[in-house]
Amino acid sequence: MGACLRRGGAESVTFHVEAARAPIRLARELRAKGARASMALRPATPIEPYADMLDELDMVLLMTVEPGFGGQKFLDLVLPKIRRTRELLGDRPIWLQVDGGVSAETIGRCAEAGADTFVAGSAVYSADDPDAMVATLRDLAVAACRH
Repeated sequence: MGACLRRGGAESVTFHVEAARAPIRLARELRAKGARASMALRPATPIEPYADMLDELDMVLLMTVEPGFGGQKFLDLVLPKIRRTRELLGDRPIWLQVDGGVSAETIGRCAEAGADTFVAGSAVYSADDPDAMVATLRDLAVAACRH
């Protein structure tokens, strides 16, 4: 797997914890092969059962929509989970990413709650000027982190 990861350009691998039988073993194997290990959680999956394994990860991805297709509406009910995850991460150098419904209207709330890495698909690709939208989203996230 290690050579395949490097040849394929996979420096980071994210797995859905709900689909992993042995998430700690998987995270350790990914890291041993030279990839960053990242765990994704669906909106209704709580972070607390996984608190003890956070040191095995390089990133936690919180889905802010149900996975499956783009263009869904951001689920505000995930904001408290973003805050709680940030609390659990503390000062560890682990990224907290959000994915789903991230847009100019939602990225600030995500950043204020503690997210520091963002996946914005539909907001960027449906924009008249995708480059300008990326710059806008970056500015909004940075501004929210300053408050």
